[in-house]
Amino acid sequence: MKNYSIWLDQNKELLKEVLSLAREKKVRLYIVGGVLRDIFLSRERLNPDIDFCLKKGAIKFARELSRRLKAGFVLLDAEHGSGRVVKKMKDKVCTLDFSDFKGTDLNDDLLRRDFTINSIAVGLEDALSGKAFKDILIDPWSGQKDLKNGLIRQVSKKSFEDDPLRILRGFSLAAAFGLRIDKDTLKSMSGVKNKLPGVSAERVRDEIFKILASSRGFQGIAMLDAEGLLDILIPDIKAMRRLKQGGKHHFDVWGHTLDTVKHLELLLKRLSRNKDIADYLEQEISSGHKRRELLMLAGLLHDIGKPKTFRREKGKISFHGHERLGSSMVNDIAESLKLSREEARMLRRIVFLHLRPGYLVTNPVLTQRARFRFFRDAGDEAASVLLLALADERATQGYLLLDKVRKRYKRVIPRLIREYFHKQAAPAQKRLINGNDLIERFKLAPSALIGSLLSRLEELQAIGKVKTKADGFKQAAVMLKEER
Repeated sequence: MKNYSIWLDQNKELLKEVLSLAREKKVRLYIVGGVLRDIFLSRERLNPDIDFCLKKGAIKFARELSRRLKAGFVLLDAEHGSGRVVKKMKDKVCTLDFSDFKGTDLNDDLLRRDFTINSIAVGLEDALSGKAFKDILIDPWSGQKDLKNGLIRQVSKKSFEDDPLRILRGFSLAAAFGLRIDKDTLKSMSGVKNKLPGVSAERVRDEIFKILASSRGFQGIAMLDAEGLLDILIPDIKAMRRLKQGGKHHFDVWGHTLDTVKHLELLLKRLSRNKDIADYLEQEISSGHKRRELLMLAGLLHDIGKPKTFRREKGKISFHGHERLGSSMVNDIAESLKLSREEARMLRRIVFLHLRPGYLVTNPVLTQRARFRFFRDAGDEAASVLLLALADERATQGYLLLDKVRKRYKRVIPRLIREYFHKQAAPAQKRLINGNDLIERFKLAPSALIGSLLSRLEELQAIGKVKTKADGFKQAAVMLKEER
């Protein structure tokens, strides 16, 4: 197999080092799981990630290898015998995971894995022997055949009882590789799905982010939804179902939300040809999570506050303040998923501001002041808010108010996105007046008033109302009179 030969050539020197220690210690190692699956699917990784299994002593072996390679060691699971070696090389970082057999022998270990496509193995000695790949492949559960058929299939009916997280892993694999989950496997998943709340939040979070990071993120979310998993993972979603919106919307709140995620993904794919936007979306926020995944999650949660703000007055439906309440609810969801503080802050800001672009578009005149205040309040999330607003608008076909301003949306929002990146590239505006200037000129004591005056002066400077230090002092004097 050509893909296997290429992979072997790229990693041969490192594998020889591993084999050398294995021979010295009289250990038989097997390459197993994801790396072999990726070879079959022609999936290349910039940073190799190779799993090995052995009868016993995986942690001890990994520690010794880390010393030999002058690499890092991470203890993954002391109870079940699992350790990691991380070797930094010139142009890549190689991750080598070692684990004890889950059972008495290799076949027993493969039987206890999650899916057939991950239950494939090759002996390390055989891999470096020059033998043909097909002659050394160990595939007792027909994983290669399932890969050819684009199928995700459980190895054992006990697979999900042993580890309910495997349910989510099935969907993240389906989204990542465009595979389908077979009917019996879905049935087994359904029987165990109520055990998901008992799985650690960090593991659940990582599988959700894998789905959102894939090129089929919407498809993955839709599959989770179809199997009733989203209500278990994020219980607040349940109240959004069958909640009418009014205004001749053709979707309920949940239907609109899914449509927003679909349009957001399409929009991000199309606009990622723009270097500024592509670089922005690829920024890592925390733990390998990128801005793109966080924006997709914001799309999923942007109307989470609507059920609790639903009002019907004189036949009209409203959700006044749903963005404010939604921001608070998103913070709780972020905490339950163990997101970082920075991720939670970003989600709160995006959800809280997701209506603002609509106000800018529907106002008869888009003033400098309004633009300044939006970019000031949105900060680094400005482009995210604008992209979400575009997707939100596209998922609101049939809403009469928006029907009247759609052309303006298509014209104004992209212009604001360009303005955001222009501002990012330009030097920061230097204040004409600082706090010490105000204290000295007006004999003020340090207080919150100083910060308020500086903020208002900064706005006036940005819109061209203050051009010199003298202008600034004049405006400050007026402001102080108003305060008194």
